[in-house]
Amino acid sequence: MHKHHTFTGLIAGLAAASIWGGMYVVSKVVLEVIPPFSLLTIRLIMGALALGIVIYFRDKRSGQKTIITRELFWTSFLVGFVGYGISLGFQFVGTKLSTASNGALVTSATPAFVLLFAPFLLGEKATPRRIIALVISTLGVLAVIDPRNAELSPSLFWGNMSLLAAALTWALYSVLVRKVAKSADLLMSSTIMLLGGVPSSIAFAIWEINSQGIGEITLGIVGGLLFLGIISTAVAMFLWNYAFAELPAAVASLTFFAQPVVGTLLGWLFLSEQITPLFLAGGLLIGIGILIATRE
Repeated sequence: MHKHHTFTGLIAGLAAASIWGGMYVVSKVVLEVIPPFSLLTIRLIMGALALGIVIYFRDKRSGQKTIITRELFWTSFLVGFVGYGISLGFQFVGTKLSTASNGALVTSATPAFVLLFAPFLLGEKATPRRIIALVISTLGVLAVIDPRNAELSPSLFWGNMSLLAAALTWALYSVLVRKVAKSADLLMSSTIMLLGGVPSSIAFAIWEINSQGIGEITLGIVGGLLFLGIISTAVAMFLWNYAFAELPAAVASLTFFAQPVVGTLLGWLFLSEQITPLFLAGGLLIGIGILIATRE
């Protein structure tokens, strides 16, 4: 791996996961007013618009128009449908039918699923070093989220299954991004991918608004929407795609583990939640795992 590309890819992946780790606080407030699929629709459209504006100014500056073939358009659109249409849909349903700690635990399986898909879809071998890095990082994330908080009661079965499906399809989406990135302009394909999630999210949003409506939109909610649409969607999704374009999928996927770490740190900063020695040990193990993976 080229040193510079490895470093920028790692920073991009960690930044994306960190933004998502910090997104929960804002989402929680906004979701009390706007239902999940309606919020997802707004996020995807705002995200695609933001990236579209970036493409417009980039093309204007370079004097060249970014062209995308019909085949690449539909490939990117379908990859986006897997990530934003199917995976995020499963995540919403799973979070609603299960618990937040179960959500953190189950979705932490995503990097393991990436390791599963990468050999078949990308021809990237699961080397002993990558497997060791994944095991060490996974132990770290288990220490951070503490599986003792998880609930495995039968009433949560379908919620947990939905969360598992979300982890599986997000891993598939991430691996497919790397495949598309080899032959397409990443900014353009990322924009189209966001649009890929719109048809299904709009369908669910209409049903949601009819059945439960929308609360009062205050200035704070508008600020929350701007953060979720531009930072958590346009910026973070592009950074995540960039990490997978630059790094082997198995290495890029480990940056996903920054999410619970940042979430816990923000909980400690803003919600005066406790940081345990187990959390510190977990954070260290995640860091060691990522270092091992990038030394290949």
